[in-house]
Amino acid sequence: MSIVNATTARNNFFKLMEEALTVHEPIFVTGKNGNVVVMSEEDYRSMQETFYLCSNSKMREKLLAGMGTPLNECVEDNDE
Repeated sequence: MSIVNATTARNNFFKLMEEALTVHEPIFVTGKNGNVVVMSEEDYRSMQETFYLCSNSKMREKLLAGMGTPLNECVEDNDE
């Protein structure tokens, strides 16, 4: 996790973008009027999908049950 002030973020914006894209960790940018988070689009979309899936109680239960399933009990999908 990186934390930088707004001036540093502005001066190193492309570097922050590359970091967000490669490290897949949010970068916290602090400012006088509040803070923001910089993250890759891929990570943002993944987070949104997780929120969506977890907002449905039945889907959430299936996901939690699946997480408890041992890997050797999972069925391999060969449809590619």
